[in-house]
Amino acid sequence: MTTRTRPWHGIMVATTLPLRDDLSVDHDAYAAQVARLLAAGCDGVVPNGSLGEYQTLTEDERIRIVQTAVEAAGGDGDRVMPGVSAYGSAESRRWAERAAEAGAGSVLLLPPNGYRAGPAAVRAHFAEVAAAGVPVVAYNNPFDTKVDLTPQLLGALHADGSIVAVKEFSGDVRRAYEIAEVAPDLDLLIGADDVLLELALAGAVGWIAGYPNALPASCAALYRAAAAHDLDTALPLYRALHPLLRWDSKPGFVQAIKFSMDLAGHHGGPTRPPRLPLADEELSELRAATEKLLADGHH
Repeated sequence: MTTRTRPWHGIMVATTLPLRDDLSVDHDAYAAQVARLLAAGCDGVVPNGSLGEYQTLTEDERIRIVQTAVEAAGGDGDRVMPGVSAYGSAESRRWAERAAEAGAGSVLLLPPNGYRAGPAAVRAHFAEVAAAGVPVVAYNNPFDTKVDLTPQLLGALHADGSIVAVKEFSGDVRRAYEIAEVAPDLDLLIGADDVLLELALAGAVGWIAGYPNALPASCAALYRAAAAHDLDTALPLYRALHPLLRWDSKPGFVQAIKFSMDLAGHHGGPTRPPRLPLADEELSELRAATEKLLADGHH
């Protein structure tokens, strides 16, 4: 286990959300999932992110999920980084305030995602949420939000005092070096599973992760080796896991990770509409990749 000097460091698993057959939230199963991930060597969890289907949750569900995560982490809120994204800046700030009340050590925030916001609006949005008083990790996902948190914009947000780190999901590993030049004190977090090794070597201090939901021990071993620049260990692991890790960057990533969880004997289960089950050919590809890893002893 690496020593974490900040709540947003290390492996923070963007948790899937276990749903019953009627698509209600199974909070007991979620508590067990959080405890399982921490026991397997992960450092913490990110509830109410895209993998947690936050867009489909009611207000009461979002609140209780964060409370469940903190309780399952033994009351250690530094191990919980709730997603606080919403269409309105005021709503995101309220979610950040509720996360702080629950004891969370940090929160994860997308830029405005209802329209293509300009730099001034992005900076105002992050400043509003940062005013809640809990450290904010920016989430750069230009594919889903249409707002690109470029290295220059991240530098401005960090200079504003609005963010402590960035979850980098652009897939452009070259940005790691430019971010370090523009904002050397801004923490870089791996934001997509399939660029883990590249960003770890570039200086990332954490991983907001998807596939550890299904294979936490192997993914934790990969991250530890990558962070230590132990390529003899990391590269073969990365090559073996990559057929699954790349699903984290595909539109059906929630369904994919939940399906792999089911195959690994964990509670994956269904997704809420509008996410529908994957096509048969996608499921066949996922089954083959997951079962090969399980047969090879990954877990």
